[in-house]
Amino acid sequence: MGVAASVIWAAVQTNLFSGTLINPGGWALVVRLVDGLLHPDLSPAFLRLTLDSTLITLSYAMLGTVLSLVIGMIGGILSSEVWWQAHGFAQETLQPETFARRLFRRSPWLAARTLLAVPRSLHEIVWGLIFVNIFGLVPLTAIFAIALPFGAICAKVFSEILDEQPRQPFLAMLNAGAPPLQAFFYTLFPSALPNLISYSFYRFECSIRSATILGIIGAGGLGYQILLSLQSLRYQEFLPILIALLLLSGSTDVWSSRLRQALGGSTHIEIQTGVNHTAGIPSTGSTRSSAFLKGSMISILLLTGFALVYLKPDFSSILAPRTTQLLEGILRDSFPPRLPDGGLLYLLRLSGQTLAISILAMAAVGPLAMAAAFVSSGRLRNLGQITATRQPGLRPAAILAYLVRMFFLIARAVPTPIWVLMILFVVFPGILPGAVALALHNWGITGRLMVETVDNMDERPLVALQSLGASPGQTFMYGALPDVFPGFISYIFYRWENCIRETVVIGIVGAGGLGRLLSEQLSNFDYAAITSTLIALILLTILVDLLSSAVRRQYRS
Repeated sequence: MGVAASVIWAAVQTNLFSGTLINPGGWALVVRLVDGLLHPDLSPAFLRLTLDSTLITLSYAMLGTVLSLVIGMIGGILSSEVWWQAHGFAQETLQPETFARRLFRRSPWLAARTLLAVPRSLHEIVWGLIFVNIFGLVPLTAIFAIALPFGAICAKVFSEILDEQPRQPFLAMLNAGAPPLQAFFYTLFPSALPNLISYSFYRFECSIRSATILGIIGAGGLGYQILLSLQSLRYQEFLPILIALLLLSGSTDVWSSRLRQALGGSTHIEIQTGVNHTAGIPSTGSTRSSAFLKGSMISILLLTGFALVYLKPDFSSILAPRTTQLLEGILRDSFPPRLPDGGLLYLLRLSGQTLAISILAMAAVGPLAMAAAFVSSGRLRNLGQITATRQPGLRPAAILAYLVRMFFLIARAVPTPIWVLMILFVVFPGILPGAVALALHNWGITGRLMVETVDNMDERPLVALQSLGASPGQTFMYGALPDVFPGFISYIFYRWENCIRETVVIGIVGAGGLGRLLSEQLSNFDYAAITSTLIALILLTILVDLLSSAVRRQYRS
């Protein structure tokens, strides 16, 4: 009931029931876009430019990921409960204690978690806009814009992975007199390593998308070229760039999925949501998997070296006097915070718009992603043949499944701001185009996660049901759906958390909400008002995180 009321409220906020949503004059631009896709620019000069943009995007993602993993590992250790328990803090006790005593006992852990909450609450494009004013349009801007928020996210996930490991060997080493750090790396770290590596490669996938998005602030790469092509109406350039983006995103997805299979650990979404759909399924580890893992590690080292050579980032500028002066000036101008023109009510109204965009987007994503996941899963395509011999060859259902997976890839590979710009061809400006763009992008991501869940589902209960004479429909309703549905709900609410952060991106290109206000304030260098907007965004993100976590815990139980 509450979900339905929220969706209706969000629809009203977006003027969904208004009759002035569609812009008839925009269809001419759609026709020009289609014509450009059918007649792409394949000149050698433009293909070289596309290759250069692809390598820039890959290099940003590679260096941003590596730096975020360094931040994440250090922050993950310092924000884990087990680390502070080893130093005498955060230990549970059977003795009665006052609230003040309990708060003091857990204060180091709480301080570490709070410190990491701020950078991960802000989208990487916000950090990019901040770093542009400090470093300028140089590679360091994109690298740090990815590394800082992703490092905080990695720290949170890594700390949870470490806290979930068996602690008996760790405590035994501590009792034997070993230093906490040594005990940490000899006991907890090896058992957590498969999940740590699995999640690290997932962050690399996300970094590819983020590096593309950062192109809209002028950082270069594929996102920047797509934006230039759309703004200059050179639609014949769109297809080569899109193909390069799909190849880059698709190959990264395949590499990441293959590595997770080789590790035999939990998937990235299982790590974050606590939902495990692969438990009890036999492992398929082999010597070939071990070789693939070693090859992946070597490839990461080579790609990191290539990215350093290709981008030539000047890390010495971090400590340059000019950087320090600019940072001090921004901090000085940012405090105390000042409400924007329009006051608190205006800020609350835009916060409501931001929330409405995310709710409407995820309300569309949920059922559409579920339906598409069931259609495209190989496991359920063969539901009627589980106990029979499966026939080779491409059937219509298989062709449809491959097409759906391709649409998933396109939807998640194209950055949200680009979707907004294309939707604005035929929809009048407002918050509805932003909601539709968010829905498209998150449909691609959520659909892929759901397909992965269905494909990893234990087939044995389905076999048992069909052996008892159940029809394919009954097997689906009583065997498959109850197994995956709680996980699907968890994934939807998990993506809602990310959706709130992404509303900033679509706001910057004019889709409304706090993002649009933030874009105006940044263009006016109004740092005191920017601080109040960021505080509102952080509080909204924390609220959604708490609601999402509560719902996911309820479904897990």
